[in-house]
Amino acid sequence: MEKLKKIKEDAQKAIAEAKTSEQLYQVKVQFFGKQGELSLLMKEVGALPKEDRPAFGKEVNIVRAALQQSYDDSESRLKTAELADKLQKESLDLTLPGPHLSLGGTHPIPRVINEIVEILSRIGFSVRSGPLVESDRYNFTALNIPENHPARDMQDTFYIDENHVLRTHTSPVQIHTMENEKPPIRVLAPGSVFRCDSDASHSPNFHQIEALLIDKKVSMSDLKGTISFFIKEFFGSEIKTRFRPSFFPFTEPSAEVDCSCPLCKGEGCRMCGQSGWVEIGGSGLVHPNVLKQAGVDPNEWQGFAFGFGIERMAIIKYGINDIRLFVENDLRFLRQFES
Repeated sequence: MEKLKKIKEDAQKAIAEAKTSEQLYQVKVQFFGKQGELSLLMKEVGALPKEDRPAFGKEVNIVRAALQQSYDDSESRLKTAELADKLQKESLDLTLPGPHLSLGGTHPIPRVINEIVEILSRIGFSVRSGPLVESDRYNFTALNIPENHPARDMQDTFYIDENHVLRTHTSPVQIHTMENEKPPIRVLAPGSVFRCDSDASHSPNFHQIEALLIDKKVSMSDLKGTISFFIKEFFGSEIKTRFRPSFFPFTEPSAEVDCSCPLCKGEGCRMCGQSGWVEIGGSGLVHPNVLKQAGVDPNEWQGFAFGFGIERMAIIKYGINDIRLFVENDLRFLRQFES
């Protein structure tokens, strides 16, 4: 009982002298913990006569309850004081301006895709998509590309196996669409394409957007009018368009599409090689063999198609000098497109 009385007095004194909640917690460990003085004292109960043990146990519980109450009161007082001190030292001036948080922005690739889709949707075009892994038929044969064509070479195409490739253009979407939808058709096919090429102006994974129109009595004048409308809406009303004869297996006749340089307005600069013109894509009337492959009667229906490289359109519009900037995630570059 003398030991219990001494423990009570020492504990009350230590609780009263604790200056912080941390010091108070150490008092709790010293007296109430598993190896605390009260716990150790209880282990000595076995040395008492059997008839004295209940009374002693009862007294220990009374002391423990009294000390716990003192501890709780002191803990509440100390934590209240510490919180008040912390609030005083860490006061917040609500009149100060908050930090500037960048909300980010659309990457230039989807930005350009969205703008192209928005412009052409005004004249009836809607978006279609297709698989990134295409069969040989959809990527080559159905597009009138013969077996000995250079585009099938291993150095240009990523082959999955003998009959499947990573699509080299978005043109296979034309075949999927014509097979699954009845004419008239006006569709856009934006998406990733893959070719074995990589340098400052080429990437093994880049993006194209393809436009296809199938209707009756479609002519080159319809194609030229559509592209000229798009170029003026995308680059500006002062931009001119020209068409140069070319060859693509899936169109006949075919034409390369140029526009007057948006950066120098046709006067000559680094972007256009001082010529005043930049090439933006290919176009032409859909070849009758392509229509037949997709189950469309070329005697009843005609069509035109054109396609642009998205990275190239972004490079021309924003004056970007290296295609690799699109995938390097350099914030100095991307922050220019936040607005």
